[in-house]
Amino acid sequence: MLSQDELIQELYKTFGKTKIAKLTAIVNEQALNVDDLIDLTFHADKTLGFRAMWLLDSVMLSDITRYSANLKYFLSRIKEVNNESCKRHYARIMMFMTDLKAPDVVKERLNEIDLEDTVEQFFDWLIHPKVKPAVKIFAADALFNLSERYDWIAEELANQMEFLMQTSGPAIQVRGKKLLAALGR
Repeated sequence: MLSQDELIQELYKTFGKTKIAKLTAIVNEQALNVDDLIDLTFHADKTLGFRAMWLLDSVMLSDITRYSANLKYFLSRIKEVNNESCKRHYARIMMFMTDLKAPDVVKERLNEIDLEDTVEQFFDWLIHPKVKPAVKIFAADALFNLSERYDWIAEELANQMEFLMQTSGPAIQVRGKKLLAALGR
């Protein structure tokens, strides 16, 4: 069984998609504690934190039903995310977890969690000028997915996307048009 120290050593070694796939299989097979992996995403070494986040993204999305059990802890830490490279993955995981096509068990687990801090954090990421476009796109998609749960999100998201599209690059333009159309604007 891979210990947390051994996992950290693996994360420090040469890294890429093949390594992520191998470590994802190990985490899944050995049922390693995903909450410990979440904690590693906050490591003082930003590179290690990012690699742990990349692995966490792969692990959680490899079986969202299984890992939806970790959502409460995952979301309890979202306001603490300072590593710019980790924000993208946090928002990406939530985009998939909140998707209308997500399994019912995931939807049920999300319904048990107060998501207001997550919504607030995602709007903060949308508004902040130094946050990278990929983070904004994933956060906007997750917010759109939550607009049925919180009816006020739709109008605020549309307003923010219209504002962002005035000065943003092509990625935000494309996603903004898609979201605005889906929001009826």
